[in-house]
Amino acid sequence: MSDKYAVFGNPIKHSKSPAIHAAFAAQCGQQIQYRAVRVDEGDFTRAAREFFSTGGAGLNVTVPFKEEAFRFADRLSERARRAGAVNTLSRAADGQVEGDNTDGIGLVRDMVANLGWVIQGQRVLIIGAGGAVRGVLEPLLREQPREVFIVNRTPQRAEQLAQEFADCGALAGGGYDALGERQFDLVINASSAGLAGEMPDLPSALLTERSCCYDMIYGAEPTPFMRWAAHHAAWAVSDGLGMLVEQAAQSFYIWRGVRPATQAVIGEIREAMLAA
Repeated sequence: MSDKYAVFGNPIKHSKSPAIHAAFAAQCGQQIQYRAVRVDEGDFTRAAREFFSTGGAGLNVTVPFKEEAFRFADRLSERARRAGAVNTLSRAADGQVEGDNTDGIGLVRDMVANLGWVIQGQRVLIIGAGGAVRGVLEPLLREQPREVFIVNRTPQRAEQLAQEFADCGALAGGGYDALGERQFDLVINASSAGLAGEMPDLPSALLTERSCCYDMIYGAEPTPFMRWAAHHAAWAVSDGLGMLVEQAAQSFYIWRGVRPATQAVIGEIREAMLAA
Protein backbone atom coordinates (compact mmCIF):
# COMPACT_ATOMS: atom_id res chain seq x y z
CA MET A 1 0.00 0.00 0.00
CA SER A 2 1.36 3.44 -0.94
CA ASP A 3 2.19 6.04 1.71
CA LYS A 4 -0.17 8.96 2.24
CA TYR A 5 0.93 12.59 1.87
CA ALA A 6 -0.98 15.86 1.61
CA VAL A 7 -0.70 19.62 1.53
CA PHE A 8 -2.75 21.58 4.07
CA GLY A 9 -3.71 25.17 3.33
CA ASN A 10 -6.50 27.70 3.01
CA PRO A 11 -7.11 28.51 0.20
CA ILE A 12 -5.82 25.36 -1.49
CA LYS A 13 -7.97 24.87 -4.61
CA HIS A 14 -5.29 25.99 -7.07
CA SER A 15 -2.36 24.24 -5.37
CA LYS A 16 0.24 22.86 -7.77
CA SER A 17 1.63 20.47 -5.14
CA PRO A 18 -0.40 17.36 -6.11
CA ALA A 19 0.75 17.64 -9.74
CA ILE A 20 4.34 18.30 -8.70
CA HIS A 21 4.56 15.33 -6.34
CA ALA A 22 2.78 13.04 -8.80
CA ALA A 23 5.45 13.94 -11.35
CA PHE A 24 8.22 13.32 -8.82
CA ALA A 25 6.76 9.94 -7.84
CA ALA A 26 6.44 8.81 -11.47
CA GLN A 27 9.98 9.93 -12.23
CA CYS A 28 11.48 8.20 -9.18
CA GLY A 29 9.36 5.02 -9.27
CA GLN A 30 7.75 5.79 -5.90
CA GLN A 31 4.24 4.69 -4.90
CA ILE A 32 2.54 7.53 -3.01
CA GLN A 33 -0.87 9.11 -2.54
CA TYR A 34 -0.86 12.91 -2.38
CA ARG A 35 -3.81 15.26 -2.11
CA ALA A 36 -4.61 18.88 -1.35
CA VAL A 37 -6.72 19.50 1.76
CA ARG A 38 -8.45 22.73 2.68
CA VAL A 39 -8.25 23.17 6.45
CA ASP A 40 -10.41 25.67 8.31
CA GLU A 41 -8.50 28.31 10.23
CA GLY A 42 -8.17 27.24 13.84
CA ASP A 43 -8.45 23.56 12.91
CA PHE A 44 -4.88 22.81 11.80
CA THR A 45 -3.70 20.99 14.94
CA ARG A 46 -6.72 18.67 15.03
CA ALA A 47 -6.50 17.95 11.29
CA ALA A 48 -2.75 17.29 11.40
CA ARG A 49 -3.05 15.05 14.45
CA GLU A 50 -5.79 13.04 12.73
CA PHE A 51 -3.75 12.80 9.51
CA PHE A 52 -0.72 11.31 11.25
CA SER A 53 -2.72 9.10 13.62
CA THR A 54 -4.47 7.46 10.64
CA GLY A 55 -1.23 6.54 8.86
CA GLY A 56 -0.21 9.76 7.13
CA ALA A 57 3.52 9.84 6.35
CA GLY A 58 4.13 13.50 5.56
CA LEU A 59 2.53 16.90 5.12
CA ASN A 60 3.35 20.02 3.19
CA VAL A 61 1.99 23.13 4.88
CA THR A 62 1.18 26.41 3.18
CA VAL A 63 -0.47 29.67 4.21
CA PRO A 64 -1.76 30.39 6.75
CA PHE A 65 -0.57 27.40 8.81
CA LYS A 66 3.24 27.43 8.75
CA GLU A 67 3.57 28.88 12.25
CA GLU A 68 0.99 26.42 13.61
CA ALA A 69 2.96 23.59 11.98
CA PHE A 70 6.05 24.91 13.77
CA ARG A 71 4.26 24.56 17.11
CA PHE A 72 2.79 21.18 16.15
CA ALA A 73 6.11 19.45 15.39
CA ASP A 74 7.73 17.31 18.09
CA ARG A 75 11.20 18.01 16.69
CA LEU A 76 12.51 20.83 14.50
CA SER A 77 15.39 21.15 12.06
CA GLU A 78 17.75 24.05 12.66
CA ARG A 79 16.41 25.68 9.48
CA ALA A 80 12.85 25.50 10.80
CA ARG A 81 13.94 26.77 14.21
CA ARG A 82 15.56 29.84 12.67
CA ALA A 83 12.61 30.43 10.34
CA GLY A 84 10.01 30.11 13.09
CA ALA A 85 7.85 28.31 10.54
CA VAL A 86 7.46 24.82 9.08
CA ASN A 87 6.34 23.83 5.60
CA THR A 88 7.26 20.12 5.77
CA LEU A 89 6.15 17.63 8.43
CA SER A 90 7.19 13.99 8.45
CA ARG A 91 6.56 11.01 10.71
CA ALA A 92 9.85 9.62 12.03
CA ALA A 93 10.57 5.96 12.77
CA ASP A 94 9.92 6.55 16.49
CA GLY A 95 6.49 8.03 15.75
CA GLN A 96 7.52 11.62 16.45
CA VAL A 97 6.62 14.32 13.94
CA GLU A 98 9.59 16.24 12.57
CA GLY A 99 9.28 19.75 11.18
CA ASP A 100 11.48 21.34 8.51
CA ASN A 101 11.42 24.42 6.30
CA THR A 102 12.46 23.88 2.69
CA ASP A 103 11.54 27.32 1.30
CA GLY A 104 15.03 28.77 1.52
CA ILE A 105 16.62 25.71 -0.07
CA GLY A 106 14.05 25.97 -2.86
CA LEU A 107 14.86 29.63 -3.48
CA VAL A 108 18.62 29.11 -3.53
CA ARG A 109 18.52 25.99 -5.72
CA ASP A 110 16.27 27.70 -8.26
CA MET A 111 18.54 30.73 -8.49
CA VAL A 112 21.85 28.88 -8.56
CA ALA A 113 21.13 25.49 -10.17
CA ASN A 114 18.28 26.37 -12.52
CA LEU A 115 18.85 30.00 -13.43
CA GLY A 116 22.63 30.06 -13.13
CA TRP A 117 22.65 33.18 -10.97
CA VAL A 118 25.40 33.95 -8.47
CA ILE A 119 24.62 34.81 -4.84
CA GLN A 120 28.09 34.63 -3.32
CA GLY A 121 29.72 38.04 -3.10
CA GLN A 122 26.62 39.86 -4.37
CA ARG A 123 24.75 42.85 -2.96
CA VAL A 124 21.26 41.55 -2.26
CA LEU A 125 18.06 43.51 -1.63
CA ILE A 126 15.02 41.74 -0.17
CA ILE A 127 11.68 43.54 -0.41
CA GLY A 128 9.38 42.64 2.49
CA ALA A 129 9.90 41.48 6.07
CA GLY A 130 7.18 38.90 6.61
CA GLY A 131 7.18 35.16 7.10
CA ALA A 132 8.30 34.48 3.53
CA VAL A 133 11.54 36.36 4.20
CA ARG A 134 12.10 34.74 7.57
CA GLY A 135 11.82 31.34 5.89
CA VAL A 136 14.58 31.97 3.33
CA LEU A 137 17.11 34.15 5.15
CA GLU A 138 19.30 31.47 6.71
CA PRO A 139 19.87 29.41 3.51
CA LEU A 140 20.35 32.61 1.51
CA LEU A 141 22.97 33.96 3.91
CA ARG A 142 24.80 30.62 3.84
CA GLU A 143 25.58 31.40 0.19
CA GLN A 144 27.80 34.24 1.49
CA PRO A 145 26.48 37.31 -0.30
CA ARG A 146 28.53 40.47 0.25
CA GLU A 147 25.56 42.10 1.98
CA VAL A 148 21.82 41.70 2.37
CA PHE A 149 19.50 44.65 2.94
CA ILE A 150 15.86 44.09 3.91
CA VAL A 151 13.50 46.93 3.01
CA ASN A 152 9.95 47.21 4.30
CA ARG A 153 7.18 49.80 4.51
CA THR A 154 7.43 49.39 8.28
CA PRO A 155 11.18 49.90 8.85
CA GLN A 156 11.10 48.48 12.37
CA ARG A 157 10.07 45.05 11.08
CA ALA A 158 12.99 44.99 8.65
CA GLU A 159 15.42 46.15 11.33
CA GLN A 160 14.20 43.55 13.82
CA LEU A 161 14.53 40.74 11.27
CA ALA A 162 18.04 41.88 10.40
CA GLN A 163 19.00 41.81 14.08
CA GLU A 164 17.60 38.29 14.55
CA PHE A 165 19.70 36.87 11.71
CA ALA A 166 22.77 39.08 12.11
CA ASP A 167 24.87 36.10 13.21
CA CYS A 168 24.40 34.52 9.76
CA GLY A 169 26.08 37.27 7.72
CA ALA A 170 26.21 40.95 6.73
CA LEU A 171 22.60 41.97 7.16
CA ALA A 172 20.75 45.25 7.70
CA GLY A 173 17.21 46.54 7.33
CA GLY A 174 15.21 49.73 7.01
CA GLY A 175 12.57 51.67 5.13
CA TYR A 176 12.43 52.64 1.47
CA ASP A 177 13.97 56.03 2.21
CA ALA A 178 17.13 54.20 3.33
CA LEU A 179 17.76 52.93 -0.20
CA GLY A 180 18.87 56.34 -1.49
CA GLU A 181 21.15 55.86 -4.48
CA ARG A 182 22.24 52.36 -3.52
CA GLN A 183 22.43 49.69 -6.20
CA PHE A 184 22.07 45.93 -5.89
CA ASP A 185 23.16 42.90 -7.90
CA LEU A 186 20.21 40.74 -6.85
CA VAL A 187 16.73 42.00 -5.90
CA ILE A 188 14.22 39.56 -4.39
CA ASN A 189 10.59 40.59 -4.06
CA ALA A 190 9.02 38.84 -1.08
CA SER A 191 6.31 41.40 -0.40
CA SER A 192 2.63 40.58 -0.71
CA ALA A 193 1.97 43.64 -2.90
CA GLY A 194 2.19 41.60 -6.09
CA LEU A 195 -0.73 39.42 -5.02
CA ALA A 196 -2.89 42.55 -5.17
CA GLY A 197 -1.39 43.65 -8.49
CA GLU A 198 0.62 46.41 -6.81
CA MET A 199 4.25 47.40 -7.09
CA PRO A 200 6.59 48.37 -4.23
CA ASP A 201 7.86 51.96 -4.44
CA LEU A 202 11.42 51.39 -5.65
CA PRO A 203 14.00 53.93 -6.85
CA SER A 204 14.59 53.75 -10.60
CA ALA A 205 18.39 53.72 -10.10
CA LEU A 206 18.27 50.54 -7.99
CA LEU A 207 19.59 48.21 -10.70
CA THR A 208 22.89 47.87 -12.50
CA GLU A 209 23.26 46.51 -16.03
CA ARG A 210 23.96 43.06 -14.51
CA SER A 211 21.21 42.99 -11.85
CA CYS A 212 18.99 39.91 -11.48
CA CYS A 213 15.41 40.30 -10.20
CA TYR A 214 13.41 37.48 -8.62
CA ASP A 215 9.75 37.53 -7.57
CA MET A 216 8.83 34.84 -5.05
CA ILE A 217 5.23 34.75 -6.33
CA TYR A 218 4.37 33.28 -9.74
CA GLY A 219 1.61 33.19 -12.29
CA ALA A 220 0.79 32.68 -15.95
CA GLU A 221 1.55 36.35 -16.60
CA PRO A 222 4.55 38.43 -15.46
CA THR A 223 4.02 40.00 -12.04
CA PRO A 224 4.08 43.78 -11.51
CA PHE A 225 7.58 43.46 -10.04
CA MET A 226 8.79 41.47 -13.05
CA ARG A 227 7.37 44.10 -15.40
CA TRP A 228 9.11 46.83 -13.39
CA ALA A 229 12.40 44.92 -13.57
CA ALA A 230 12.12 44.42 -17.33
CA HIS A 231 11.23 48.09 -17.82
CA HIS A 232 14.37 49.08 -15.91
CA ALA A 233 16.52 46.76 -18.05
CA ALA A 234 17.36 44.10 -15.47
CA TRP A 235 19.85 41.59 -16.84
CA ALA A 236 17.64 38.63 -15.82
CA VAL A 237 14.12 38.32 -14.39
CA SER A 238 12.28 35.31 -12.94
CA ASP A 239 9.17 34.46 -10.98
CA GLY A 240 9.03 31.94 -8.12
CA LEU A 241 7.66 28.86 -9.88
CA GLY A 242 11.06 27.20 -9.77
CA MET A 243 11.27 27.90 -6.04
CA LEU A 244 7.90 26.17 -5.57
CA VAL A 245 9.10 23.05 -7.39
CA GLU A 246 12.52 23.04 -5.69
CA GLN A 247 11.10 23.33 -2.18
CA ALA A 248 8.74 20.46 -3.05
CA ALA A 249 11.72 18.42 -4.28
CA GLN A 250 13.45 18.92 -0.94
CA SER A 251 10.29 17.78 0.87
CA PHE A 252 10.14 14.71 -1.39
CA TYR A 253 13.78 13.96 -0.55
CA ILE A 254 13.09 14.25 3.19
CA TRP A 255 10.16 11.85 2.89
CA ARG A 256 11.43 9.33 0.32
CA GLY A 257 15.24 9.57 0.44
CA VAL A 258 15.52 10.23 -3.30
CA ARG A 259 15.94 13.63 -4.98
CA PRO A 260 13.89 14.12 -8.14
CA ALA A 261 15.13 16.08 -11.15
CA THR A 262 13.21 19.34 -11.32
CA GLN A 263 13.79 21.02 -14.69
CA ALA A 264 11.24 18.95 -16.61
CA VAL A 265 8.67 19.32 -13.83
CA ILE A 266 9.07 23.10 -13.79
CA GLY A 267 8.45 23.08 -17.54
CA GLU A 268 5.37 20.87 -17.21
CA ILE A 269 3.80 23.07 -14.52
CA ARG A 270 4.60 26.21 -16.52
CA GLU A 271 2.96 24.79 -19.64
CA ALA A 272 -0.13 23.76 -17.66
CA MET A 273 -0.43 27.27 -16.20
CA LEU A 274 -0.16 28.91 -19.61
CA ALA A 275 -2.74 26.53 -21.09
CA ALA A 276 -5.29 27.08 -18.30
